[in-house]
This record gives sequence, C-alpha cells and structure tokens, in this order.
Amino acid sequence: MKSIEVVAAIIKDNDSILVTKRKSGKFQDLWEFPGGKIEQGESRVDALVREIDEELNLRIQVGELLLTINHSYPDFELIMHTYWCEILGGTLQLNDHNDAKWVSPSELKDLDWVPADVTVVDKILKSCLSDY
Repeated sequence: MKSIEVVAAIIKDNDSILVTKRKSGKFQDLWEFPGGKIEQGESRVDALVREIDEELNLRIQVGELLLTINHSYPDFELIMHTYWCEILGGTLQLNDHNDAKWVSPSELKDLDWVPADVTVVDKILKSCLSDY
C-alpha cells in the first residue's frame, strides 16, 4: 500500500485555532488542519512553512510537535506530523480551501473532520483544553 507523509499546522492566535475546509477531492467540504505533502529533500518544518504560504498566504513560526499519527485509508497509509504554529505575517487568502475560520478548542468537536484529523482534535481536547 502507498504511504504518504504530510505535515499539518495547528495555528493558534490567542484563544483560537485556525481550521480550513477542503475545496475539492475525496474529502471535499470536510474540515482539516492546513498543510500538505513533504517534498523530496525538504524538512518537515520547511514543508509546513511552504504549504501554509501556498495555501493561505501566511508566514508562520513552526513550534512544538503536537502529534504524529498513522492513519489507514482504503487506498493509502497517511503519516501526518502536526505542529503548533503562530502567524508571523501575511493576509489570509484561501487558495486551496473554500472556507476557513477561527474556533475555540471546545468548538473543534462540533465540526465534520477529514478522518485523519479526528485524532488530532482528540489530542488537542485531551491535553490542551486546560490551557484555554
């Protein structure tokens, strides 16, 4: 089975987290944490900075690794590294998504998520909710 390695950003601003909704593809109209594939020879951090710039026109500071998950889909295995991030600059522009919004951690559970991101939501709620 094919394996795909990706990175995703948990972008925080004060008491909110940025979430995005997929524009197209298998998981169209489901919410996700933005990010994407790591290119050959690229570090995880460099990939995440590039992906967020390409997808959202934002410059970010990549912080601590929150979680690495392995999620099996019927046609591929996903390895996703999620990092806490903060915005350094830029103006939010949706290039690969049809919606984005800032939500509180407690609101995360009310959204319809891409399956792999559900584990990330659970981790945020279990370990980080007390920070808010």
